[in-house]
Parts: sequence; structure tokens; C-alpha cells
Amino acid sequence: MEQEKIIESFHQGHCINAYEMFGAHFVYEGGEGVRFTVYAPHARSVSVIGGFTNWDERPVYMERTGFKGVWSVFVHGLKEWESYKYRIEDARGNLLYKADPYAFYSETRPETASKIVNLEKIHWSDASWMKKRSKNFDRPVSIYEVYAGGWKRNGEYTYSYKMLEDELIPYVKEHGFTHIELMPLNEYPFDGSWGYQASGYFSVTSRYGNPMEFASFVNGCHKANIGVIMDMVPVHFVKDAFGLRYFDGEALYEYKNPNDAESQWGTMNFDLWNEEVRSFLMSAASFWCDVYHMDGIRIDAVSNLIYWGGNRDRGTNEGSISFVKRMNYYIGREYPGVMMIAEDSSDYPKVTGSTLDGGLGFDYKWDLGWMNDTLKYYGTDPIYRIWDHNKLTFSMAYFYSERFLLPISHDENVHGKRTVVDRMWGNYDQKFSQARNLYAYMFSHPGKKLNFMGNEIASFREFDEKKELDWFLLQYPRHNTFLRYYTDLNKIYLAHSALYKYDYDNRGFCWIDADNSQQSIYTYYREDEKEVIVCVFNMTPASYENYGIGVPYAGKYTEILNSEKDIYDGCNMCNFEPVRSKPNELKDARFNQYITIRIAPFAAIWFRCSKRKPAAKTKQ
Repeated sequence: MEQEKIIESFHQGHCINAYEMFGAHFVYEGGEGVRFTVYAPHARSVSVIGGFTNWDERPVYMERTGFKGVWSVFVHGLKEWESYKYRIEDARGNLLYKADPYAFYSETRPETASKIVNLEKIHWSDASWMKKRSKNFDRPVSIYEVYAGGWKRNGEYTYSYKMLEDELIPYVKEHGFTHIELMPLNEYPFDGSWGYQASGYFSVTSRYGNPMEFASFVNGCHKANIGVIMDMVPVHFVKDAFGLRYFDGEALYEYKNPNDAESQWGTMNFDLWNEEVRSFLMSAASFWCDVYHMDGIRIDAVSNLIYWGGNRDRGTNEGSISFVKRMNYYIGREYPGVMMIAEDSSDYPKVTGSTLDGGLGFDYKWDLGWMNDTLKYYGTDPIYRIWDHNKLTFSMAYFYSERFLLPISHDENVHGKRTVVDRMWGNYDQKFSQARNLYAYMFSHPGKKLNFMGNEIASFREFDEKKELDWFLLQYPRHNTFLRYYTDLNKIYLAHSALYKYDYDNRGFCWIDADNSQQSIYTYYREDEKEVIVCVFNMTPASYENYGIGVPYAGKYTEILNSEKDIYDGCNMCNFEPVRSKPNELKDARFNQYITIRIAPFAAIWFRCSKRKPAAKTKQ
């Protein structure tokens, strides 16, 4: 009866647990063995082959079930880790050798067979984490984006899941991050795709270990109070012959029209109008949340889900949009603590709006506009920043239209773009000063934060999947102090709820002066019920000994961050003593109180004031 429900839901496009039936499962049916089940509606015959059949010599033929297009067979006595494939005879009599679309594990590339594995062996001790986790709308989120094969390497070999558990988790904890985002760990054949051209949507890549070892890594993250986010690509899949392309001799997972099926990446686009494909992909998202306890799923290339080929001139892909809404609705209902995150470069409305209100249903959307404007501004000669002043003010004009996440991701460290620190204007010293300024701006701006590995050590070399990060840079004081600065930035952010509690509520942010383009100085404050944090950013090499700033509350303002402090390799022109506000006598002043501060060249400064004293009223 349960199988009938799954199959019915699968064909209707509403199934999020298809992996419980499809694939290779250890069962007891008159003896211990494995039941194989696959969907191949156009096939003339389907058989299972592997080492246990001496591959093609003694294929085990599968039977058509009573369900449309579903084939199944039980094989006695199979052992865990056996390799297998499906041998599919198509309608024209051709033999196709395919990996299992629902395989839970696979051979290591360049081999392509699926492997039998018993996921019941996975054990968890993260119940307290799972119970308390949430979508973090009013909590701090600082994400460390990682390519598992390139964080650290053991000589020419990549780190294993076990080595990452032993070293990455303590590193992330020590430096104040709240989450790790993993570039795709589904199985994929080509290292250069970084996992974004997938072949096994339910198969954790064997490059770094097995499913139990990966689950142990996630369990270790949760025990350290670190969330784990997984990248997923429901737009396209690899063309390789062993994969989903023309799986049973006909277009099954891809569009039937070749012009729609071929993607811009040399891959195949999923037919997201097909109900069985929808069930396949929704089940894949659910699988990572259910089996591996993911705390977030980041969906890649959402603009290509919204528009045909990612091109708005071709119009919206309504079938794809329906799939996205359905996936987000079901994942949100089944896993209320999991964050669904859209990497979306479009201006399509209500990406984070509720599906019940016509939105796409994501919890967060990457603010790629903020990222592009910000990096362009910091790369501009300060002489000309007067003309680009709005690049740093524009984001707050639209920010509350979605729940935005601020990303400086792997995409900003590759393909000749140069790394973040290298994109800063100026000489070597000025690049570091402005990079410190940039991250202070990022962490005080509303929205959750994401940074790619290497950003925190001011790496100058672009990301290369064949190499580890340039850890040797930490032997140099400039890079070592930059890591200290980034760590302090993370920890100050975590310690002050005004910097995150009202990220998506306009009562948490207010401009003090958004229009000082002549001096290229920006001032604003963040606040909650307990405190106010005044943020000052000097975007030029000019300095000021007595700079006046209006403040919203009477009280004592204490400098809690200065990017030019000497411990960060700065010039140490700081405000060493708390600054007490004074009444503002100017008739046209916006605030009744002001403070006078010192500002170093390219300095980013945060001042904290407690709200224990009565608030001074803002002038009307």
C-alpha cells in the first residue's frame, strides 16, 4: 500500500520521498538481498548487471511492475559495496548501460557504476541541534563557502570527509562562522565543474569517502553548533552516456525539443514540466535533508529556472516556475527548519514571497546586485567615487522587497575576475585597508553573510579546484592580521543582536547621512531593543580629527571596531575613549544629539551605545 502511494504521488509530480522506493535497497524477501527499482517507461527490457553477474554474462532481468514504467527485481545474497548498472534495451533494440538515477553511492571517477550501500548504518547524535534549528531570520548567519577538494589537500590528494571533520569544523568554529556551505557533493564526473554538472543526485561523491563518513562530518558540525548548507542544481545534468541523458532510449529527464534540452553549459536541461522529473528533483532535495540532515539547500542558477534558457526575452518558463513553487512548499512543510536559498541574478518579483501568495517560496535570495555594485565601487579610484556614491546606497532602496543574503562567493574569485583583495583599488597597503573596510560594511549591512574560503586570509590567487588554499600566506604578518581582523569581525557580529535581529525589518536600519558624496563618507546605524550601533565608512585616503556625526540617542558611544587599529596592521588612528554625545544646536540638524570622532584614511568604525537611557527624539 505504501508503494502504491509513493508511485501515485511520483507520477503526479508531488512525491518528495521517491528514494524510499527507487534505487537499491536491502530488504528481506524470503532471505536477505537487495531490491532494485527503476523508472524506464520506454524500455523494451531492463536488467541489472554487476560483478555478481560477471557483468554482461548473466544479467538479472527486471520485471515490469503493475505501475506505469516501473521495473523491479529482488536479488538474493548481495553484499554492500557491490557495483552495478542497469542494462536497458530501448525500443529500437539498442543496449544502454546506465548508472542508477537513485543510487546512494557511486564508483570514483573515471569509473561510472553505482554501488550498493546500506544507509541504515548512519547514526546521529544531533537531536538537540535538529530541535532548535530554524530559518534564522532573526539570528546571525555567517556562511563559509567551501569546495571540499580545495580547502586543504594532503599533498596531491584531497582531504577526506574524516579529515574535514577533524580540521575544517574546528577552523570554522575558531573563526566565528555559523554555517558551512558546501559546493555540490552529489556525484559528478568532471572535477572542473566543481560539482555543478551532476550525474548522481542522491549519491554523495566518493571522492572524499563514503556516506557514513559524510554523515559523521555533518553530525560533527551540528555538535559544534555549525549548520550545513548544500548546493543543488535542478536546472541541468551531464550529457555523459552513463547518466540521465536519453535514459531509456528516449527523452525522459530532458525536454523532447532539442533546442530546449541543450543547455548553455554543454549539459542537458531538466524537463521541469514532466511530473516524474519534478518528483525526482524534489525527492533529491528532500533526501539531503532527511538522510544527511542538511540545514539549507542552495539552488543554483534560479534565473534559468524562471526564464527559458535564463533569457527573459524568451519569457518565463511557467512549468519550471510551478516546479520551484511546489518544491519550496513541500520542503518547507516537511523540514520547517531548513533554509531554501536562491542564487538568482534576475529581478523577478517575490522570489522569497510565500507560495500561498504567488511567490516562489524561497527563504533567502542572493543579493547579486549588492555584490556587483559593492565590488565595482571598491575597485574605483577614490577621486571618482563621488560619481559612484549611489552604488553603496542603492541596495537599501530595494532591500526589503526580498529576504536578501549578501554573497561574496566562489564566482567572485575565478575566471580572471581576480580575488576580492586584489580587486580593491590602490597599492598593496591600500588594498588591505579597503578590504577591511569592505568586510565591515558587509557585516553591518542588513542581510545574512556568505564568503568563499580564502576571503578570510586575503588570498591573491584565484580559486583552482586542483590546489588547496595558499595557507603559506599566514606566515606573513599582513595576511595573519587580516585573518585576525576577519575573526574579530565575525565574533563582534555574533555578540551584538542589533547587527542581525532586524535584518528584514526596516526598524533595524537607518541612514544617518547617505548623501555625503563630496567626502565619500557613509554613516548609518543598526539597532534593536538593547543597543544602537553607529557605523562610519571613510572611502578615501583623507583623514579627520574632529568629524561630527548625528546620533539617534543620548549616551556614551564606545568604539567596538576600527579597521585601522594597529593589531589589524592599520595606522591606529582610533577613538580610544568612549565618546559622549552632545546636544545638537543646529536648527536644520536631523538628530538632537551628535558625537565628534576621529576617522583614519579608509577607516570603517563601529560605535555601540546602550539604550538604557531615555532616547533623544529625532527632529521632525
